[in-house]
Amino acid sequence: MRKIIVPCGLHCIKINHLGVALGGQEILKDINLHIHCGSLNVVIGRNGAGKSTLIRAILGDIPHTGNIEFKDRENGRIQKLKIGYVPQSMNVEKQTPVSVYDMIASYQSNVPVFLKRGKKIRRQIEEHLEIFEVSYLMDKQVCNLSGGEQQRVLLSMALLNSPNLLLLDEPVSGIDKNGMELFYRTIYRLKENYDLAIILISHDLDYVRQYADKVVLLDGSVRRQGSVREVFQSSEFAQVFGSGKEET
Repeated sequence: MRKIIVPCGLHCIKINHLGVALGGQEILKDINLHIHCGSLNVVIGRNGAGKSTLIRAILGDIPHTGNIEFKDRENGRIQKLKIGYVPQSMNVEKQTPVSVYDMIASYQSNVPVFLKRGKKIRRQIEEHLEIFEVSYLMDKQVCNLSGGEQQRVLLSMALLNSPNLLLLDEPVSGIDKNGMELFYRTIYRLKENYDLAIILISHDLDYVRQYADKVVLLDGSVRRQGSVREVFQSSEFAQVFGSGKEET
């Protein structure tokens, strides 16, 4: 991963006029976002607002109109955008005999888990896990991880290939308060110290207030975007959330 001293501001990701229609129903309409590296951009909205659909469209999992471009301000060239992704959860059956080390090593090298690997690879994985305070989990079976441990391991995997954009789809859903605090502190540290932009889907409005640089209020289209204060004090926010609490 490309470490920097301060948020660089050299790169930006533009989502231009993105729209999604599924089964004849328009889910997202004319989404326009401008996202800089070194920033945490949080998408909020009630259930059914299209938040996860937006993530799937950016990933290219579903067809969409509009385009997504990555611009390098140092030379003006449009380059290929590299994306890291952390889903809500990881489905692993109980008693699956795969350790965190096995999973990451196989993801990194495409070598079957039953083949022996060198000490160099193990050391590299351990150093990478240390960034996310989960190196102690390296030999633990994936099926035995807690929700918070699982998400930090998934986060470490998402950043293995030094992405320009990190997508997080409600990654702390169902995690206890201590796990959420640690996860958000980790995300904050990443956006402060590494050259990547982050889009986070979240319903935890208190954490959004505390950590977000930019908030996007989504309800089929972008109802409002800006700073936490600008969005949370807007009439659009009041219309969507009423009392200020998101629907569950």
